[in-house]
Amino acid sequence: MGTGVPLLLVEDDRQLAAMLEQILSGEGYDVDVAPDGQRGLHLGLTRRYDVLVLDRGLPAIEGLDLLARLRSRGVQTPALVLSALGNPADRVAGLDAGAEDYMSKPFDLDELAARLRALRRRNHDEATTIRVPGGSLDVGSREVALSSGASVSLTERESALLEELARRPRQVFSRPDLLDRVFPDAEDEGVVDTYVYYLRRKLGRASVSTVRGAGYRLGDA
Repeated sequence: MGTGVPLLLVEDDRQLAAMLEQILSGEGYDVDVAPDGQRGLHLGLTRRYDVLVLDRGLPAIEGLDLLARLRSRGVQTPALVLSALGNPADRVAGLDAGAEDYMSKPFDLDELAARLRALRRRNHDEATTIRVPGGSLDVGSREVALSSGASVSLTERESALLEELARRPRQVFSRPDLLDRVFPDAEDEGVVDTYVYYLRRKLGRASVSTVRGAGYRLGDA
């Protein structure tokens, strides 16, 4: 991934996907393109994105089924569905499947860009506070407000690790995954264990669960 806003585009029309990738890259997005639902599911579960753009009529896994699978695995990234199916019942089905927005093909490119900006703003406003075991994490201040009324200050890396786990509370992260996502400048997977220890020392052992032979996930998820 580059330095832009990470976006996953799942679209099987190669010509349309190439055009959207070029236009969205010009809007400041770092676009990953998946040509089918299976690849989209893999990327959606293994990488972190700020927004998803999904077609419905996809090979391997249909678009709304893909979105439902991502939501069931704890991926709450805001999603916009682009589809030739545009009657009211289709829109309702898309929103009920977990999409935040729905646009019919053909669509206006400027309107698409504006809707994606609105999704990002809305998600940013909602994501400043994230539920964690025993309280909530304020991402900006790196403070955990405990249900007891006390607050705990985290370091930048402690907060980044807790946020990564909390964004996908049902997902089990391997040590290599967390090393890549949270500690990209480190090489030793032991740094992950070290910061899990730090979080448990500050927030209690139940804050992070160990899944034997697999890795870590948010505690009490």
